[in-house]
Amino acid sequence: MSNAPIYKVIFYNRSQVYEIFAKAIYQSEMYGFIEVEEFVFGERSQLLVDPGEEKLKTEFAGVKRSYIPLQAIIRIDEVEKTGTSKISEVKSTDKIAAFPFQGQVPQGDA
Repeated sequence: MSNAPIYKVIFYNRSQVYEIFAKAIYQSEMYGFIEVEEFVFGERSQLLVDPGEEKLKTEFAGVKRSYIPLQAIIRIDEVEKTGTSKISEVKSTDKIAAFPFQGQVPQGDA
């Protein structure tokens, strides 16, 4: 088994919460973004196919790197093994807070 870390990244995307797994994440040179690379999905050889994970595989097919805004991040965990990537709908009764962002926002010429 490889000793390379695997990260579970949970973030908002429109009115949904995405839970994906990746081998590389780091702060982007673009201010206010996290870069996510080397997405990890379950093997296609499994007998049962999860439609949620298949939707994510299709959405991220051909994506080399994804830039996620800091304010969209809910949580990042380093995990021992991958789980099932999924998309969850956010209900109006759900109380999920985004990652707190304490950085300074650049001011434009106004």
